Amino acid sequence: MASASVRRPPYKDFLQPALHRRFSTTALILLVIAYVYAIGLARWNSFLWSWFPIGPTGFRAAFFWFSGSLILILRIAQYHPGYRTSDSAFDTFLKHWRNFSTLETILTYAFSAWLFAQVYLLSQPKDSGLEWVTYLSYDRQRLNEKAVFITTHLVMLGVYQAIRHLYLDIDRLLLGVAKPSEKAVRNNNSDVGTLMKKFWGEMPSIFLQSLNQTLASLILTLVTYPFLRKVVWRLSLFFFRPFFNLPKTNYVPYSWPVSFKSATSIILASTMLLIVWIAGNTAFTMFMVKEPTKDQRPFTSGSKDPNGSLLNGLGHRKLFYKCFAMWELALIARDFPERRKAIYEDLDRKDGPAWSQVCSICLEVLKSLETNIGNYGKAPEPVAAPVVQPVEEKVRTAPPPKEEPIFLGGPARRRNFLSEVEKTVVEVAVAPGQGSPLKPFAKRVIDAAKHQLLEIQKAVTGTDDTASLIRSWALKGLHKWVGIPFRKEYRRRMLHAVLGSPYGEPSLYINAAYALSMLTSHSLQEDKYGNVQRDIATIIRTLTNMTKKLDRFKEGFEVHWTDVEGIKECPEVDAILEALREALTTLIVEFGPYARDLRLTLTDMRLAREAANFPEPQPRADHLLDLNQWKR
Repeated sequence: MASASVRRPPYKDFLQPALHRRFSTTALILLVIAYVYAIGLARWNSFLWSWFPIGPTGFRAAFFWFSGSLILILRIAQYHPGYRTSDSAFDTFLKHWRNFSTLETILTYAFSAWLFAQVYLLSQPKDSGLEWVTYLSYDRQRLNEKAVFITTHLVMLGVYQAIRHLYLDIDRLLLGVAKPSEKAVRNNNSDVGTLMKKFWGEMPSIFLQSLNQTLASLILTLVTYPFLRKVVWRLSLFFFRPFFNLPKTNYVPYSWPVSFKSATSIILASTMLLIVWIAGNTAFTMFMVKEPTKDQRPFTSGSKDPNGSLLNGLGHRKLFYKCFAMWELALIARDFPERRKAIYEDLDRKDGPAWSQVCSICLEVLKSLETNIGNYGKAPEPVAAPVVQPVEEKVRTAPPPKEEPIFLGGPARRRNFLSEVEKTVVEVAVAPGQGSPLKPFAKRVIDAAKHQLLEIQKAVTGTDDTASLIRSWALKGLHKWVGIPFRKEYRRRMLHAVLGSPYGEPSLYINAAYALSMLTSHSLQEDKYGNVQRDIATIIRTLTNMTKKLDRFKEGFEVHWTDVEGIKECPEVDAILEALREALTTLIVEFGPYARDLRLTLTDMRLAREAANFPEPQPRADHLLDLNQWKR
C-alpha cells in the first residue's frame, strides 16, 4: 500500500522522457539519411574527405539533417491523439484555417524546402550550371535563373506538402489497444529493433510515393511558374545585388530555365527532399505510438507510488496523457499480475481505494459515449449574459426639455410628389406596424415577378420545384472531385457523433472496456479482500446499457444526402462495440454463476446476454421431463 505521505509523481514525468527517447530515435534515422545524401553529393576528389564526418561532408549532412528535423519539431508541437472529428472536410477547414498552427505548418515546410535547396545547390559541381551567379566575359556577372527555378520549385513543393499534411492530418497519432486475446503471445511489435526493421521495410514504398509526388509537383510548378517568374526574379535580384555586380535592369531572361539536364537535377532534389519529409513523418508516427512500457515493464513501475502516478494519468485533463495511461492500465490488467495485485490491495488512499478510483474513471469514460451521442447535432449553448447591476434612478432636479417645435412653421406651400414620399417614409419609420398605401401595389408586383420567374424555370428545366432543382445540381457537383470536401460521409459523421469533438481517440474507450473486464476476471483469484465484487453489478449494468445504446444509435444512423457513395461503415465504432461485447461476455462467463450473490436479477443477465450476443444457457438434458411419460 502507498503511504499518504509519499509524493505522487505526475504521469507526464514518465511519459515525457519516453517520448524524448522516441524522438531521438527518429532524429537518428534522419541523420543516417542525411549522411547518405552528403556522401552521394561529395566531389570524391579525396577519398578521406569525401566521407569523413568532420569536414565538408559532415557540414552538408548537418544542414540536410536540420532541414528534416524542422518537420519533427513541427510534429512535436502539433501532434494530437485520434481523429479530427467533423461532419465534412470543409467543416474541418472552417474550424482550423484561422489557427496559428496552419500558418506554422506552411512556413515550416517552406523554410525546410528553401534550406534544403541552398545546401543542394552549393553541393553541385561548377560544370553543373546550377550556381546562383554566372560569370560572363569581361567580368560580367548575371543571376542564374536555373537556381531561381529550383529554389522556387522546392518552396512550392513545401507549400504543397504542407497542404497535404494538413488535409491528411498527418499530425494524428492512433494509439494501440491491449486485447485479451493477445495475452498468450506477448506482443513484441513495440521493440525498437522490430520497429526499425519495419521502418526500413517501408523505404521502397516511401521512395515510390516520393517519386509520384515529385512528378505531380513538377507539373504544377511548370504551370504556375510563368505567373510567378517576374516576382521571384526581382526578389532574387534584390537579395543578390548588395553582394554581386549584377545588371541594374529587372528584365527576366529570354531563355526558359528548364532543360533536360536541369530537369534531372530538379527531379533528384525533389525526390531527396520528399524522402526526408515522408521518412521523418513515418518514423515519428511509428515510434511515438509504442506501448507504454520500458524494459518490459509499465512506465509507472519506476515510480515511488506506481498506482498514484497511474491514477494521475487516468484523470489528466489532456487527452494524450489520458489515452496513454488507459493503454498502460489495460496492459497491466492483461500482462502484469503484481501490478494488478497492487491495485486490488491499495486501500489507504485519500480519494478512496485504487480499485474504486480505477473503476469510476473507466465507467465515466464509457458513459461519455452516451454524452457525446446526446450532444451531437445540438446547437452550442448561448453564452450567459453578464449580470447588470441595477442603477438607482437619480432624482430629477430640473424639468425635462420641451418636445414642441422650436421654430415657427413657414407659410403653407403646395406639396409635391417628393414631399408625399417623404411623409410616407416618416410614417412608416415612426409607426412601422401600420399599413402603407404602397404595400398592396408592391406585393402585386413581387407576386407577378415570382410567377414569371417560375414560368421561365419550368420552361427551361421542366419543373417548378426550386428546392429539388438546387439539390439535383448540388448532387451533380458532389459526384465530382470538386465536391469531395463538401460530402458529409457516414464514417465522418459517426465518428463525430460517438467520439465527440474536436478530437476523438477510439483506443481510450476500447482499453477502458478491456481493462475493466480483465481486472474483474482476474480478481477471482487475486483480490484477497473481495473489493472488486461490490462493483460487478454496476459494471455489468453500465456495459449493457452502453452497448445497447451505441448499437441502437448505429443502426438508426442514416446516410446524409450529400454522401453520394452511401457506404455505411465505420470500423472505429465497430471496434468499440466489439470491445464492449467482449467485456460483457467475459463478465457473463466469469460471474454468471454468482449472479444472485452479486445482486444481479435474471433481467439484468438476460439484457447483458442480448447486448453481448451471448447465447442463452440451455437447460440440462437430465432436468428435462418426458412429456409423454408425465402424462401417463
